Amino acid sequence: MSFFGSISFFLLLILVFIPAIVLGFTGRSLQGYRTAVSILIIGVVFWPDKIHLAYLIAFYLLEFFLIKLYLKLRLSQGENRNTAIYRSFLFLVILPLILCKISEIAGGASFSLFQFLGISYLTFRAAQIIIEIYDGIIREVKWLDFTDFLLLFSTFSCGPIDRSRRYLEDGKKRYTREEYLDLLGNGILKFLIGVLYKFVLAALVHRGVGFFQDPQSFLEYVGYSYCYGIYLFFDFAGYSLMAIGSGYLFGIRVPENFKRPFASVDMKDFWNRWHMTLSFWFRDFLFSRFMMLAIKGKWFTSRLTGASIGFILNMAVMGAWHGLTANYLLYGLYHGVLLALTEIYQKKSGFYKRNKKKIWYRTLSWLVTINLIMFGFLLFSGALI
Repeated sequence: MSFFGSISFFLLLILVFIPAIVLGFTGRSLQGYRTAVSILIIGVVFWPDKIHLAYLIAFYLLEFFLIKLYLKLRLSQGENRNTAIYRSFLFLVILPLILCKISEIAGGASFSLFQFLGISYLTFRAAQIIIEIYDGIIREVKWLDFTDFLLLFSTFSCGPIDRSRRYLEDGKKRYTREEYLDLLGNGILKFLIGVLYKFVLAALVHRGVGFFQDPQSFLEYVGYSYCYGIYLFFDFAGYSLMAIGSGYLFGIRVPENFKRPFASVDMKDFWNRWHMTLSFWFRDFLFSRFMMLAIKGKWFTSRLTGASIGFILNMAVMGAWHGLTANYLLYGLYHGVLLALTEIYQKKSGFYKRNKKKIWYRTLSWLVTINLIMFGFLLFSGALI
């Protein structure tokens, strides 16, 4: 059984949806039931591979312990935040993911601990809590709230990445019959669109990926990059929509992950549309904080220089988050450089400022952007390595 990938999973999903709908219609809290269902489904999916289930349990216990311990230390500090302690705990929370990524390129022989499905997304949820405890925004972490947020089954393996405070607003809410009916209708619609995307449209486009497999000529590379990019969109967006729709049925308005990414007119626009929850997570918790430190420390001669370096750093880390192999690292650096060049061009070019709203310019900009996007997917696929 796999998440949103087998008949047995969908049959189990139907069974657990029924009590959730009853609870929602009767205005009762879904949190306890939702958490129990998440634990059940994750346990069933992981049960055939018990060593990975053991890694998941160890990861969960470690993250909860680190978060609770850091919260206690942070509250004792008051306004005098200790940066060294914060960075140490943030590193420890992220360390299992680092070991997992290292094990992938080491053949799993040296650091196989914590290598399980979903660790990348779970780590970001835990890291976000540590960061916001440091900021003084989160002052309480209850076991049920933490477990509910970290282990939501629908977003467990591939996101979208939610924020804990936004999540808990939904998680603790008791919906009226009318509110839940609206959630139910939207959730079912999103879920069915996701099924169409992943199991029909992605499957059709994947034939093109197979047709251009092992490209040799320029045109074959172009065909492969477009087919692979479109396939990746329908497959991932379809999974995301099923995850979002499932979340709605359990009372969680899981954030959207895609917003017509192939309509983007520049690379900044693309990352405001593609895998948005991941992009916005990096923007808020890496790029913005890098820029604040750079401005405060006067690291660069201008904010534009700092922003350009920040974009490259931000996307390089995103590439490494996908994996430490050459294709993912190149993909991250490629997009980092494109974002930096876009920022410089838009800030410095009078030609851009005069023409950016004109139809001919936006059309030309879209044409350039879509080809840059598809070349990026070619890098991501590993076909050039």
